[in-house]
Amino acid sequence: MNRYALAAATACIAIPLIVTSPIALAEPPADPVGDAAPPVDTGVVASAPPGVVTTPDGWTLTVVAGNETQLPIAPLTTAVSSREYLVGGTFGGTVTGNGTTTLAGGVLEAGYQIGCGIELGQVRLIGQAGISTSGSSITGGIVPTGVTFPISGTIEIHAKPGTVTQIAVDKKTFKTAPVRVTLKDTHVKVDGCVGQSFLRSYATLTSSTTDTDDIVAYYGVTKSV
Repeated sequence: MNRYALAAATACIAIPLIVTSPIALAEPPADPVGDAAPPVDTGVVASAPPGVVTTPDGWTLTVVAGNETQLPIAPLTTAVSSREYLVGGTFGGTVTGNGTTTLAGGVLEAGYQIGCGIELGQVRLIGQAGISTSGSSITGGIVPTGVTFPISGTIEIHAKPGTVTQIAVDKKTFKTAPVRVTLKDTHVKVDGCVGQSFLRSYATLTSSTTDTDDIVAYYGVTKSV
């Protein structure tokens, strides 16, 4: 009797193990990558390497940018052909070295370039318009009871190849370097763009002497929207 009881108990224990094991294996593993939300565009963009040039008379011109932000926002016009950005950054220039000429100051210009894939061109209405009346006859005359203005035709849009619009935000004239321009939450807008748009910052440093002008340029990282 003891042997029979032990066998029965062993059989009862083995059955749950056979049933529960496949259920545990059938559960799919968690997918942390698929559950992750897409990153929010904070507008922060990396800056490109500085622009550096050494002039023939021995001066070294450097123009650099940092803390740049470029955030696309909805335009106030709500037009699909308008592009507007909220931008910022710090742009600086230095003139160093032991040149053989006397420096007379210069200009630091900072701004943005907006590239448009397709520009909206001329818009024309091709067709015809007229006047139509309807009425009833009363003793030798017609009294109009309705007037309509039928219009038929099509709207023709002439798209232009992509263009680049350069917007100078600030020009700072200086007597001695270093010089700096800081932008914060500045609105930059372009109209008539129906294709993909591209935005990048730029800065140019002009160093002058009595008889010369030397210019070095900086162009930021291009952001597409």
